[in-house]
Amino acid sequence: MNAQLLLIAKAPVPGRVKTRLCPPCTPEQAAGLAAAALADTVETLDAAPAARRALVLSGQSTVPVGWHHVEQRGDGFAARLANAFADTALPGTASVLVGMDTPQLTADLVAAAADGLDSADAVLGHAEDGGWWGLGLRDPDAARVLRDVPMSTAETGTRTEQALRDLGLTIARLPVLRDVDTWADAEAAAERAPGSRFAAALAGIR
Repeated sequence: MNAQLLLIAKAPVPGRVKTRLCPPCTPEQAAGLAAAALADTVETLDAAPAARRALVLSGQSTVPVGWHHVEQRGDGFAARLANAFADTALPGTASVLVGMDTPQLTADLVAAAADGLDSADAVLGHAEDGGWWGLGLRDPDAARVLRDVPMSTAETGTRTEQALRDLGLTIARLPVLRDVDTWADAEAAAERAPGSRFAAALAGIR
């Protein structure tokens, strides 16, 4: 399926991103890693088929050439996620949303997520920490259920999946990935994507 690809991201400003990497990182180093992860994810989405690519941004950052752009809005991350789908919705077009915390993400995996919506109403990629790294919806309006899902907990992925099932949606699961929150996470992501900007940035800190 030729879906719209959404990237929800935060501008890589020192002291506002990847704070759980400090220490061992300085705020500036953590922001550098965030910037690298963001650039890697943009490159990955550019390499995947898409009806449109949209950056859903908190803060000020460069918008990739050819991308649509909307500002994040809402009180809390759950509302921002729901609004990301609502504010970018295209008639008759599915949407697949990812974040900037999985620099090991590949274009093939993004394409598989979109293709999964040919046979399922939703696709969900759980994260190792209990959250999720990607959500695709054949009908973006279904993202309204996210408003009632507690975010950034060990139950977020499970609660998201249940909320979608309660709406009557069929769900296909994507591979489990590891989000980058801690230094150990960063090392694991770099190992999975050794040629990435993220891996190079991490190597410069070690």
